[in-house]
Parts: sequence; structure tokens; C-alpha cells
Amino acid sequence: MSLTRSWAPPGPYDLRRSLGVLQRGPHDPACQVAPGAVWRASRTPQGPVTLRLVQGRARVTGTAWGPGAEWALDRLPALLGAADRPEEFVPHHRLTREAHRRLPGLRLARTGLVLESLIPAVLEQKVTAIEAYRAWGRLLRRFGEPAPGPAERRPKGLYVMPDPRGWALVPSWEWHRAGVDGKRAATVVRAARVAGRLEEAAAMALPEALARLQLVPGVGPWTAAETVQRSNGEPDAITVGDLHLPRQVGYALTGRRDTDDAGMLALLAPYVGQRHRAAQLILAGGPRMPRRAPRMYAHDIARF
Repeated sequence: MSLTRSWAPPGPYDLRRSLGVLQRGPHDPACQVAPGAVWRASRTPQGPVTLRLVQGRARVTGTAWGPGAEWALDRLPALLGAADRPEEFVPHHRLTREAHRRLPGLRLARTGLVLESLIPAVLEQKVTAIEAYRAWGRLLRRFGEPAPGPAERRPKGLYVMPDPRGWALVPSWEWHRAGVDGKRAATVVRAARVAGRLEEAAAMALPEALARLQLVPGVGPWTAAETVQRSNGEPDAITVGDLHLPRQVGYALTGRRDTDDAGMLALLAPYVGQRHRAAQLILAGGPRMPRRAPRMYAHDIARF
């Protein structure tokens, strides 16, 4: 049986762009963009859920299957960005002003699920996106469960991630086969063991949420920010410690190629309270820094 709820955005809305940040690569087993719909498979406090989201002219409709259907639909507006306030953003650069004008339908999603965003962020630490996406997909297909709902209606290969106990019981050799080193695997296991305390961060203000996540050894500022951007929909959760973001922001705003974290934060100082949104608009509307070297080499530790 399915349940349905709809939400009417108060203004322009772009479903794919707003929820695209939740997809971990083009073949994410937990989030897929099919023709005309966005599909999500999540593990809620009430159990697994499959959520199908379709944007109409004036409303976004969510259809949910599984034990977590009511929980997911109760929070549908928040997921879609109802609590976000893009109108409060004040551009201070021509680039952000133009991007904000061109992307009026962009809202910051809020999943309310911390572990769902934390684990893939841990897998993305200090490796290429391809490596992280591959590990996430393999682990979900191996240790997750097929998403609830009629198989003939949902996309093939949609999976719900393991519960905290399932993550904690993944054997060491399976982490290795997925290309995840021991440090990242241990961080995921530690997080899974305190999942209940971490999930409380979804209702915390930004400083408290970041501090709570970083109590887990192996979770630093980068991972914590990447998590609360999605779980809490935080417009000021700027990512620091990233290999590319400071240089991209610096290049877009100044033409310089050597901007570090401190330089990026200085450039974004006028946007305090909205620095994550500013960075997203800069990436969406600014020039991309030309590459001078090949992409970072993707290692496959499963072969070693």
C-alpha cells in the first residue's frame, strides 16, 4: 500500500537541482533520477521507505511505500526545502547576483537523517568521487536491502542502506573489496555504534550539530559540514578542508588559482549565515578553473 502527500512551493522550484545533492553519483542505489521523477530509498526511524517525487505545475507530489512511509511524508516539505529561505540571500558579487537570479528554484534539502549523509561523506574522504561512489554502491547492494514497494513501478537496483548494526557487522574483507581502507571503515563503524546520538544532530543548531558529529574519531570539519548540508539543510555549513572548493571559489571571484581555506573564508565573509549557499551559487554560475594536470588517480585497494 502506498501513501501520498503533496507540497506547493511558495515560488519557483526546481526538484532535480534541489535534491541532486543527495545523489551519490549517477548510479547511486539509494537515489535515482528517472524520467519524470526522483526516487529515494531511505532508512527512517520507523523503517525502510521508498519515496517517489514528481513535480507538477504547482505542486510536488510524494508517494511512499514501506514502514517508514508516514515518517517520510510527514517531513516531505522539509526534504524539499520548505524551511529554506533563499530570499534571505543577499548577493555581494556580480557572479552570485546573476546565479541567484538564474536559479530561483534552488532550495536546500533537509533529509532529517544524519547517518544517511555521514557514511557516504566518510567514504568520500581523500579519494576520488569515482572510488567513493563505487564503494557506496557495492556496500549498499551487498549489505542493504531492496527498497520497499512494487518492483514493477520503482527503478531497478534501488536499495535501502543497512541499519546501524548492519554497518557495524560488515567484515573487514568486504570493506577491502569495496575499496575502503581501514581508517574510513573504522570511522563508519564507530559512527554506527553511536547512531542514536548522531541522529540527534538533525535537530541542533549548526555549531552544536558540527560539534556532535566531530566527537566521532575520524569525522572532521569536512565530513561534518558535508553531512549537515544535507541532513539539516544548513545554508552556512561551508566545507573546509576540500581539495578543490577553495580554488574554485577563489578562481571564480578573483581569477587566482591558489586560494586556500583561509582565503575562501575571507572571500565569503560577506555571506556569513549563507556561505554554503554562496559557494553553491558560485560553483553553479562561475567559471571553472582550467586543469593543468590529469585528474587524481583512482586507486583500487581491492586489488592489493
